[in-house]
Amino acid sequence: MIDQELAQLESVYQTIVDFLVRYSFQLVGAIIIVLLGLWFAGKVAKWLFNTLEHKGLDITLANFIANVVKVLLISITVIIALGKLGISITPFVAALGAISLGAGLAIQGTLSNYGAGLAIILTRPFVLKNTITVKGYTGIVEEINLATTVLINEDNERVTIPNRHIVGEILKNTEQNSLVEGEVAIAYGSNPEQVISLIEETLAAIAEVQQAPATKVGIDAFADSGINISYRFWVPTPLFHQTKFAANLAVFNALQQAGVQIPFPQREVRMLSGE
Repeated sequence: MIDQELAQLESVYQTIVDFLVRYSFQLVGAIIIVLLGLWFAGKVAKWLFNTLEHKGLDITLANFIANVVKVLLISITVIIALGKLGISITPFVAALGAISLGAGLAIQGTLSNYGAGLAIILTRPFVLKNTITVKGYTGIVEEINLATTVLINEDNERVTIPNRHIVGEILKNTEQNSLVEGEVAIAYGSNPEQVISLIEETLAAIAEVQQAPATKVGIDAFADSGINISYRFWVPTPLFHQTKFAANLAVFNALQQAGVQIPFPQREVRMLSGE
């Protein structure tokens, strides 16, 4: 029994020695090729990313292109290394195709996110730091990944949206700013032109209010109890609510100081006699 085990160990040992003697140089060469290929791919990807960023290309698109080039270079390196060992890659390609088909059927949702992410990166309907509204969510674009897009709202909440819910949907992009809308009613006895000018001056004095696009103030409706004056202005998205609240308070104080009456709903009740 011991002799048989020793014979098996000797056979394994001899096989290893024969393999190293026959393929040692090819194995060392393949390892050197892989290491050089990884180093070269990393250098090329970094250089390409810096070049594209320096040319003003969107950082997400530049990063995507650099990563694709890196993967291609690494793939070529692996193919060359396998060839150095005398290994044919044809069976691996066939097996990879079968595995990819099965994996694709199993993760259709994830793949659709990647496809949508690629479409976003190439068509660029928005870029980093844009303010977008999609699926009822509004925020500043913090990250654009192949699978997801991350928004940051004014409350510093991270909203992660799968990319398949962005592509093909109605998307609103307001660049760096958001629109604030307000309304106040004045009595019919007031001068609407004077009130409009007063509100315009009040909003112009608020530093956060953007001058372009210009602020708009005007009569919105003739209500039962008064004239509704609406105002619309743009502010940086992170300052949306605080500027809106400050503007509403400033408009109210300005109207109060000018003696402009803000009406409240009234109803007239008539008492009819039994006669």
